[in-house]
Amino acid sequence: MLVGEAERAFYGEVLAQGGKVLFRDVAEQDAATVLRLLELGLLIHHTGDATLTAVNPRTVAEQRATELRRAGTGALRQADEVPDLLGELARAYDAAPRRIESTSTVLHIEDMEQIRSRIVQLDADRRDELLAAHPGGARPMDLVRVGMDRTRRFVEGGGVLHVLYQGAARTDGPTAEYAAMVSEWGARVRVLDEPFSRILIYDRTTAVISASADHTRAAIVEDPAVVSFLVSGFERDWERAERVRWQVVGDRMHEQVGQLLTQGLTQRKIASRLGLSERTVAGHIARLRERYDAETLFQLGWQMRGAEGVSAG
Repeated sequence: MLVGEAERAFYGEVLAQGGKVLFRDVAEQDAATVLRLLELGLLIHHTGDATLTAVNPRTVAEQRATELRRAGTGALRQADEVPDLLGELARAYDAAPRRIESTSTVLHIEDMEQIRSRIVQLDADRRDELLAAHPGGARPMDLVRVGMDRTRRFVEGGGVLHVLYQGAARTDGPTAEYAAMVSEWGARVRVLDEPFSRILIYDRTTAVISASADHTRAAIVEDPAVVSFLVSGFERDWERAERVRWQVVGDRMHEQVGQLLTQGLTQRKIASRLGLSERTVAGHIARLRERYDAETLFQLGWQMRGAEGVSAG
């Protein structure tokens, strides 16, 4: 991942203008350099207002490092070098003045990819605290797993992570396992059995809230008074929420699925009996297969019944 002199100079010009420029003002200036920075992810093109904004090089470096690690152990050395390659740009990003929009301190984003990109950037920039409220219980595991290493380093390094779920999270195996894992690192995860709004609050300075009922639009709020109000609302919900022993929840669900499996129930019937989704039951069964080194459901049930017989003897 090489950044040439032309890209470095152009990126520095964007930072000098507050990190945001009109696309039409720069597209003809050096189209090849603009396209290269877009390909690298150091610039984002916002179609709504036809602007380009600078992305934190640390975010780009981490995404690239993750891709390299996934490519195999042979790329680990390159992955470790990526942050250093973008170190100069990262220092320039930190030192550059930020443009403050005079018309509003709320940025509306209507593109899902841009929403995810902005959240990844905020995750990378967080320093002290993240307050997160996720209504509806279970969350998509592909989103939960993103940035797990960064989350662990953040929490184990003294960062505060408070996560609020609704009651359905107790019966969703992957969500309960995630909660148990981050709790062991030092995060705190609670359950509130009443309606609340989806929100992410970073370092008590920036909040991300839903701007539509289907959560396909988001608003980034940086007004200090509004963020302070949102923090107060989160803290009221947090104080009413229930503390949960997540490790016990996960073990209990594993045990219930295993018992029904040994009785000969199918995956669908187990899901119906326990009030879980088939996807959740499939996750429990996959982990039980791994634990008992079983290739088929029949073999798993046989080995589990044998284990129960040995325990009873």
